[in-house]
Amino acid sequence: MRYAVPVTGGGLSAHFGHCQQFALIDTDREKGIVLRKEFVNPPSHQPGVLPAWLAEQGVSVVIAGGMGSRAQAIFRENHIEVIIGAREDDPEKAVLNCIAGTLVSGDNLCDH
Repeated sequence: MRYAVPVTGGGLSAHFGHCQQFALIDTDREKGIVLRKEFVNPPSHQPGVLPAWLAEQGVSVVIAGGMGSRAQAIFRENHIEVIIGAREDDPEKAVLNCIAGTLVSGDNLCDH
């Protein structure tokens, strides 16, 4: 399964659409391990572009600190699960915690 985590300065970005990069993390959920991790630069931020682009990258789950409601809806249309309000700064740890069912999340850190 492939996860996407928006990253700024090496850690989880508080705002999905304004991240510097995405950590794309491939996992074996049954074994609870990371198989591959890469950092990729996203296309320019325009409404609706990032959800479609991440779908093209084969992403199944997005873990974010904050995300607007429109982006969340577009992800759902693309059959991509969205977890918002994540508090883990390290992208790989966030994914491993998600797999283990221990990812701490809370309020959406995005205000729109």
